[in-house]
Amino acid sequence: MVVATFIVYVCLMLLIGYLAYQQTKNLSDYILGGRRLGRWVAAISACASDMSGWLLLGLPGYAYAAGLEAGWIALGLLIGTYLNWRLVAARLRRYSVIAGNSQTLPEFFERRFHDETRLLRVVSAVFILLFYLFYTSSGLVAGGKLFNAVFDLPYHWAVTFGTLVIVSYTFVGGFLAVSWTDLFQGLLMALALIMVPVIGIASLGGWGITLSTVHEANPALLNVLTNVKSEPLGWLAIISLLAWGLGYFGQPHILARFKAIRAVSDIPAARRIAVSWVFITLICAVLVGLVGIAYLEQPLHGSDTEKVFIMLVDALFHPVVAGICLAAILAAIMSTADSQLLVCAAAFTSDFYKALFRRSASEQELIWTGRMAVLLIAFVALILAWNPERKVLDLVAYAWAGFGAAFGPALLLSLYWRRMTRYGALAGILVGGLTVVIWKQLSGGVFDLYEIVPGFIFSMLSIVLISLLTHIPQEAVMRDFDKTSE
Repeated sequence: MVVATFIVYVCLMLLIGYLAYQQTKNLSDYILGGRRLGRWVAAISACASDMSGWLLLGLPGYAYAAGLEAGWIALGLLIGTYLNWRLVAARLRRYSVIAGNSQTLPEFFERRFHDETRLLRVVSAVFILLFYLFYTSSGLVAGGKLFNAVFDLPYHWAVTFGTLVIVSYTFVGGFLAVSWTDLFQGLLMALALIMVPVIGIASLGGWGITLSTVHEANPALLNVLTNVKSEPLGWLAIISLLAWGLGYFGQPHILARFKAIRAVSDIPAARRIAVSWVFITLICAVLVGLVGIAYLEQPLHGSDTEKVFIMLVDALFHPVVAGICLAAILAAIMSTADSQLLVCAAAFTSDFYKALFRRSASEQELIWTGRMAVLLIAFVALILAWNPERKVLDLVAYAWAGFGAAFGPALLLSLYWRRMTRYGALAGILVGGLTVVIWKQLSGGVFDLYEIVPGFIFSMLSIVLISLLTHIPQEAVMRDFDKTSE
């Protein structure tokens, strides 16, 4: 029955991909869906593409291993979600149209600052391709673990099959397929995350018994101010966990939904939908980890802790219901990996191929170039995902920090600071991205701080300093900026 559920689910996603293919007429349709997403599709698609398989595997696994310490990540992400919708969504939607109807983030930076050298666009695209290879591979690792646990497939067969499914409908349908499938997948993820802890707590005899069982296993698991060894969480650890929220401002696959929403007037309603979805799912994901501690007799260790959701589903539900819940993991994986593949394809097609080599390329040529890029990028990500010992959360953390530090400060200041220059933007992107790459290789003392924090701070300082040291922007750049406030 579980196999049948998966087959039905995969066929449904491919059908949506085909229907979206019928609506895809040009590169704008393929990359941004023609900017016609409704509030529900934009909100849930942004959330589902953001959370990925780590929401059902990585975060519950972290809560299983570390208890309520995982709540700091959840709090940071909730705050980041709200601020991203509040500070960025409406302004980016307006500004991306004013800035030459920009479709990708690198193109937006180029046209926002009237950068005729194309350096801003190319450097941005390089960082997108670099960090998305790691981010996409995290989804493929999650898919491999899912199919390995459910169908007992060898890991390498499992990860290859998951990649083929994701690539199939992304290749064909583009942004519309990704967004429409994300709406369905996001709702399925929320349903599964609510069901598992609720049924698990009921099976244990109630909330009180669940907490007492966790307390007996290790009292430190229920203390948000200590780690699993009952040692106080230092300021470095708490800041690092909360700092996940900083990453939102620089995630191209989330920002794409802001640019694609039908109208600015839809954004307040979409924000309420998105924040509500994130609040519910993050709480439930942490609860899954706690229920796993109380319910599972055989303890999980190492990378296997990320299978706690799968183990609970198998233990609690009838095969039909289990199939639906496990399909939610596939939904989480697919909803992010497809978005990442599409953003990579857009960066390659629009910001490399068209910008540097084929400015006169036809729309059909660009669409097919984007589709070929999806295949190439998926293949490289598959190679990175080939090691079954990789942890999903670790891969996501690195890519999340890279995007947040490279693009977050640059985007925020470009939307709100009139005096910012193209040299400041370029410096911020380079310093933020390189800081993450270098900081990740260091350890001990202050270097244990999550790399997004120094990356974000150094990027922001670089933008301000270099902008003030260079000539004020051209009058045309100033005029475009002023239009966003009209």
